[in-house]
Amino acid sequence: MICIKLPHTDFEVTEIAFGAWAIVGGFNWGHQDEKDSIDALRTAYEMGINFFDTAEMYGSGASENLIDKALKEVREKIIIATKIKPADFSFNDVKKATEERLKALNSDRLDLLQLHWPNPEIPIEETMGALVELKKEGKIRAFGVSNFGKNDLTEAFKYTDEISSNQLPYNLIWRAIEYEVLPECKHRHVPILCYSPIMQGLLTGKFTTPEEVPDDRARTRHFSSQRPQSRHGQEGCEKETFETLRQIKAIADQIGKPMVEVSIAWLMAQPAVGSVIVGGRNAEQVKKNIKAAELKLDDDVLAQLNKATEPLKQKLGKNVDLWEGESRIK
Repeated sequence: MICIKLPHTDFEVTEIAFGAWAIVGGFNWGHQDEKDSIDALRTAYEMGINFFDTAEMYGSGASENLIDKALKEVREKIIIATKIKPADFSFNDVKKATEERLKALNSDRLDLLQLHWPNPEIPIEETMGALVELKKEGKIRAFGVSNFGKNDLTEAFKYTDEISSNQLPYNLIWRAIEYEVLPECKHRHVPILCYSPIMQGLLTGKFTTPEEVPDDRARTRHFSSQRPQSRHGQEGCEKETFETLRQIKAIADQIGKPMVEVSIAWLMAQPAVGSVIVGGRNAEQVKKNIKAAELKLDDDVLAQLNKATEPLKQKLGKNVDLWEGESRIK
């Protein structure tokens, strides 16, 4: 599997990362068997993935605990990215939260520590100052951000130029970052780590109508604000979303590849993308998702996919926040 060197680091990460949220169960995921979680993590490693993405908020440390339990024997061969929550962005709280993440991962250093969401209530100068100091102390090898928009990045770069990554939602039916954030990341040489690459299953072809999508997956701005778990307060664009999905599936069928593989392969072909974060709640799901790394789309197919998804991109607009009508990402 192809690896890239993250800027301001001494390590390389695979172009596919394992997303370790769903393996804790709960939230929207439902029951999860620990053996399946362990098998998923180990299968990802055995198939060539060296990059594992987790967070404090994924089961209050449970995800980090699972990574340690499954992969402690190969700890020196993998790169773990974790995140701290916005409430912990003051200087002292960053330090304290880092110690907690070290404990959860049973480690003496963190590979990549990320800020989970922007927090306008705490000066970013303070937060970045703590990250720079932690790196000098050897507590972290590198630091990145998550869900940072163009203005968020511009502000953060006033205090350090060592930001190694920006984790953002990005997929064929969610291309909002292309307006402003992706160009800014490209300009500043900050690789994008893409989450929600298959849009909670929509890009697998599993659902063919809005009504088939469970309420806990119909919270995004693609769906009507009448859905009970929605909080964006907008009309949504269900008709456009499912017409776009039909077109994507037609293109995938045309080249004889599963929709999920085509969707992930499209992402891997985009500029500024460093790694695509895919999940898997058991070994079989992991094997299926990682197959996308083998697929390379030609220019004609990429152009067809871009054209098919452009109207939905324009309908959803520049707001990079998947869930809120008033973006938390600036």
